Amino acid sequence: MLKKKPVIGIIGSGFAGLAASSILASGGCHVHVFEKNSGIGGRARQLEKNGFLFDMGPSWYWMPDVYEQYFNLFGKTTSDFYELKKLDPGFTIIFDKNESIDVPADFEQLCELFEHIEAGAASRLRNFMDDAEYKYHIGMGNLIHQPGLSVKEFLRFKISDVLRLQIFSSFRKHVRKYFKDPRLIAIVEFPILFLGAAPEDTPALYSLMNYAGLKVGSFYPMGGFGKVVEAFKSIAESQGVNFQTSANVEKLEVVSGEVKQVFLHNERIDIDAVIGSADYHHIESNLLSENQRSYPESYWESRTFAPSCLIFYLGVNKRLYKLNHHNLFFDKDIEKHTHEIYSDPVWPTDPLFYVCCPSKTDTGVAPEGYENLFILMPVAAGLKDSDEIREHYYELLMQRLENYTGDKIRDFIIFKESYSVADFVKDYNAYKGNAYGLANTLFQTAVFKPKLRSKKVSNLFFAGQLTVPGPGVPPSIISGRLAATEVLNFFKNHKP
Repeated sequence: MLKKKPVIGIIGSGFAGLAASSILASGGCHVHVFEKNSGIGGRARQLEKNGFLFDMGPSWYWMPDVYEQYFNLFGKTTSDFYELKKLDPGFTIIFDKNESIDVPADFEQLCELFEHIEAGAASRLRNFMDDAEYKYHIGMGNLIHQPGLSVKEFLRFKISDVLRLQIFSSFRKHVRKYFKDPRLIAIVEFPILFLGAAPEDTPALYSLMNYAGLKVGSFYPMGGFGKVVEAFKSIAESQGVNFQTSANVEKLEVVSGEVKQVFLHNERIDIDAVIGSADYHHIESNLLSENQRSYPESYWESRTFAPSCLIFYLGVNKRLYKLNHHNLFFDKDIEKHTHEIYSDPVWPTDPLFYVCCPSKTDTGVAPEGYENLFILMPVAAGLKDSDEIREHYYELLMQRLENYTGDKIRDFIIFKESYSVADFVKDYNAYKGNAYGLANTLFQTAVFKPKLRSKKVSNLFFAGQLTVPGPGVPPSIISGRLAATEVLNFFKNHKP
């Protein structure tokens, strides 16, 4: 514990900010979390309308061990807060109206499925998954918990381990060494398209995500991700964290290279350190003067961003029997859509898309006999967004969804709301309206990401999807843990 309680300000209440707040408070700090929106949770907020409860952001619960490890820090376990259900099938991939594949939760059944589609694929899947499991345990156990401040952090790893992680190999080539059938490749590559970068630009290290999704499995927290947010907030409040909502931070007052005050609209708060878990670019470009920024505007312009997205939240007053909880529409050319996200950023011609129907698992998210739909189409960050564009894609996606289900869904929609690039900018100050942060390319991994410590302001730290380890809820939780540890170490060596 620290001799004197330093005052820490955390900007943003997403999972990174929530995780950091509890650790800092338990470590002896006075912690204030400033959230610009009216509710806690950042992108994991929920929307409740007309008897429907929508997760506005995250909908895939992978890597349950990361959540469990965090709860264990405070003597808690996942089941203390919410019921976690394993989904079976984990997800469904739709290739056309008459062909879809349910991906089973049981790994042996998955091997049988692969063998049925491609002779010899079962044994190759086992080999692929052994390699992915190794990467997961090394990556999630050690590599991902490094703060990414220096290459020296990685000197503790054996050269053989580093080489086996395949940081310098292409994910695309790695997958194709094992599988030839495009349906199997689609099953393995989908997390990269939706959460990372183009497969050819993604290190083969990220096959660890296949272990998480295909071997460990897909889960669902009953009540949605709002229950997970409530759990993190509950822990934070039990540690004494103070939350201020509708509290937009307008400026950081820096004196002699240190943040001294946080400026809100009508309040100034003396501070000993700050963690920015909101958009990294926004904090640097809008809350600091130019000479206090670690990265110039040209740096951000040169980065490769993971996709933004167009989302529709739909309430349907009938049951849709052909849908499962997670449904991925790969009925169009994946190469073309990938090109239109990363290489030539435009609104896609024939997009792939994802449909989540949580009412298949959780009757509490929709009125009885109704369905709750979350439809997401990945798009490039920075695109011009308008109501006309959204409506065009709504009709396009719904036509394809109706073709697959055989239901005239649009006639039964009683609630509809959209969310896209402009909303990410407005609600989260997201650079170019990004939804997931930086793409997981080689030169945007680990030490190549924006640092979680400011280069110019000694007591300013960062957490979240634009710094280490990267996009997704589990990495954001770990990012908050890393930032909090750096702050505590800072105060062990500096008197506030």
